[in-house]
Amino acid sequence: MKTKHVATALTIWLTLVAAAVTLAPGAAQAAAAPTSGINDWSCTPSAEHPEPVVLVHGMGANAPLNFATLAPAIAADGHCVFMQTYGTIWLGPLIGGLDSMRTSAAGLDAFVERVRSTTGAAKVDIVGHSEGTTVPAYYLKFLGGDAVVRKFIGFGSNFAGTSLHGLSRLAQHFGFDEVLRSAGCGACQEFLPGSQFLTDLNDGGVTVPGPQYTSIISKYDTVVVPYTSGRLAPAPNVKNILLQDACGLDFSGHVGMAVDPNIASLVLHELDPSNRVRCLPYWALGL
Repeated sequence: MKTKHVATALTIWLTLVAAAVTLAPGAAQAAAAPTSGINDWSCTPSAEHPEPVVLVHGMGANAPLNFATLAPAIAADGHCVFMQTYGTIWLGPLIGGLDSMRTSAAGLDAFVERVRSTTGAAKVDIVGHSEGTTVPAYYLKFLGGDAVVRKFIGFGSNFAGTSLHGLSRLAQHFGFDEVLRSAGCGACQEFLPGSQFLTDLNDGGVTVPGPQYTSIISKYDTVVVPYTSGRLAPAPNVKNILLQDACGLDFSGHVGMAVDPNIASLVLHELDPSNRVRCLPYWALGL
């Protein structure tokens, strides 16, 4: 009976996560799936931007929704942009990021190879949100991504797990870890602090030499708790950005970062430093 109740609760929780992304402030204007310049398999990278950009969405979301504003902005800057919805389970194709992150990292590997093969690019850049930072980090460290990724830029990053204000500790106390896995949400279990997945990812450090890592976090993030779970250990190829240090009047939280023009400006600058960072105050963001 306990398993049935927890599985039901999990379904409700994931539905609420998807609804939160859908109904996030400002998302109403951006709900339409981006089409222009996105997943154009005839796109030829320019000499100015020779690396295609691969976007990786967060848990409970899907690619068109998560990147409804960011994907067109990157494409408009002259990049070839590609994305896919990954990690879907029995809840259907619109809610992704739920399968084991090890499986999703392998899927990312295959997708990157398809992008490289089709475009002729030697390397790609990866931009990810939330779980879209954790999965690429695993791919770079364990699956050879370090050899084919030039820059990895994450926002709402999560490398050490999240307590979700104590919900993870409650799940562990009552033995719900296995229930989450049996319900199909391998990523839910893997995000619990102390999971084997996070232990493996953090053993010896999250980053590896080669790619340039940028992690953007917000102190108002209430999904990744503590928000410092997204901070990477210092290294020559690592840059950590606190959103409020870059744009002092931006109070965006975890979900809002996906549609935040200031995040888009930071990402575009990290992809191409010739792009200036332009910050808008929170009340001007339309969030």
